Amino acid sequence: MKGVLLHGGMGTRLRPLTYSGPKQLIPVANKPVSQYVLEDLIRTGICEISIILGETFPEFVKMHYGDGSKFGVHITYIYQGKPKGIAHAISLCKNFVGDDRFVVYLGDNLLQYGIEAYVKRFVKGDFDAFILLKDVEDPTIFGVAEFDEDGGLVRLVEKPRVPPSNFAVIGVYMFKPVVFDIIKDLKPSWRGEYEITDTIQLMLERGYKVGYDFVEGWWLDTGKKDDILYANALILDERIERRILGKVVNSKVIGRVFLDEGAKIVNSDIRGPCIIGKNCVIENSFIGPYTSIGDTSKVLNSSIEYSIILSEAVLEGVDRLEESLIGKHAKVIKSSKNRRVYKLNIGDYSEVII
Repeated sequence: MKGVLLHGGMGTRLRPLTYSGPKQLIPVANKPVSQYVLEDLIRTGICEISIILGETFPEFVKMHYGDGSKFGVHITYIYQGKPKGIAHAISLCKNFVGDDRFVVYLGDNLLQYGIEAYVKRFVKGDFDAFILLKDVEDPTIFGVAEFDEDGGLVRLVEKPRVPPSNFAVIGVYMFKPVVFDIIKDLKPSWRGEYEITDTIQLMLERGYKVGYDFVEGWWLDTGKKDDILYANALILDERIERRILGKVVNSKVIGRVFLDEGAKIVNSDIRGPCIIGKNCVIENSFIGPYTSIGDTSKVLNSSIEYSIILSEAVLEGVDRLEESLIGKHAKVIKSSKNRRVYKLNIGDYSEVII
């Protein structure tokens, strides 16, 4: 079996950060979102993975993942360019897939328990296609499944005004190579894209064996700032263990805190769960729960909680920063003595004086 990781899209809902990098490389708990996807594919036993690149900084993706050897897999790259839909991206993978089954995984999706169990069901059931569904509050913004009285999947509807159910199709799909013949017969939707829901619907209509399962645990589509922050909190809460590799001087470090190598905490209070990257400097500050601080950042005379600070950022004199996403090399510096709560979404290389 092979894996296809979709790394395209413009990331408009995450601007300004996506003006300087792809949305899937924004870190959650100091690891890019799409790396969680890659690692999930690897856990299923997949060792050949193709990453589909879009128009947004494809060179950054290749720089991070390389040929895959540091992850123990072989990675190839396919350029989609202009986004024309998930089905179009899949169509580009025909030569890579060959005669193998394959998994398609959107690079901005996160699943609490991963996909290993569902991949086994796909293979064991000998399905032509297999989709994952999740009960959601607002199904009108997703592709939605419709079932018959016996629970059989009969139809998929893209962003319906009147949803036939509350079960949304999430960004993980499994196929046999027959799907490429189906995609050839697709026509663009009203959005001008080749829709994955239309692909699977056509397979249903032609009598192919399409299986499904309901996702257990949480599923996140990290397309917006609040989604990223929530994902960061969930992963810190569930997966971070206390580990102090850096230096702690005259400070309190309470709870599940991961302090990476070369980091230094001076005259500060740190409360987990949180992660502080390599070679960071935290002085005279408070770092509260659900905060991730990237490598080589500096936090001086500041208070931060429930936020993500990317690498090589500087925060100085910020009385209280919450629910914020601060880009790489950004600077947030206070120039007055007023005490306020700040909520910021700051792109890479920005400088804010408050």
